[in-house]
Amino acid sequence: MISTKGRYAIRVMIDLAEHNDGNYVPLKDIAERQEISKKYLEIIVKDMVAGGLIVGASGKGGGYKLVKKPERYKIGEIIELMEGPLNSVACLADKSNLCSRRKGCKTLPLWKEFDKTVHDFFYSKKLSDLV
Repeated sequence: MISTKGRYAIRVMIDLAEHNDGNYVPLKDIAERQEISKKYLEIIVKDMVAGGLIVGASGKGGGYKLVKKPERYKIGEIIELMEGPLNSVACLADKSNLCSRRKGCKTLPLWKEFDKTVHDFFYSKKLSDLV
């Protein structure tokens, strides 16, 4: 399941793309438009800046803006930055979590195919598709 953190990050990215006039967009404006707590958004945008999705500036005229053009962002990269790998089962999400049944697991191909479908879906969508 995608948490509010992942969903709100996408909404922030859409908002920044829609208000991309070359200037920084104040977080309070994003919070108001998206009806999301500014305090919660502060946590989310901190991770987004650290992950290289957006840049921020403080002070007068400060706020946030995109690093790239909207068509250069894949929705999958936004979700994975905020949520971690898009894996359905622990044995595929964490390479160090080696299941003793892995070699003979009858369900592993099912989970691999499902994960590939989810990955391919989110990585086929661009931020610009949602704007």
